[in-house]
Amino acid sequence: MKQKVVFFLFSLVFFLNGNAQCAMCRAVLENEEGQTAAKGINDGIIYLMAIPYILIGGIGYIIYRKYNTLKK
Repeated sequence: MKQKVVFFLFSLVFFLNGNAQCAMCRAVLENEEGQTAAKGINDGIIYLMAIPYILIGGIGYIIYRKYNTLKK
């Protein structure tokens, strides 16, 4: 169980550093000089992508906890 937690935390760190732009967004935003819009769009895409995983994980945890409580 401890290995799963360490793996999850390790993968979460690399998940936050990934590039999230599609090819079209990247092509349009690479022409900008400051690159501030590109960084903002990357952060927004990663935020929108993370929310469903957090919700599914929370629901899974609640189901797991209820299942183990009923088993005892």
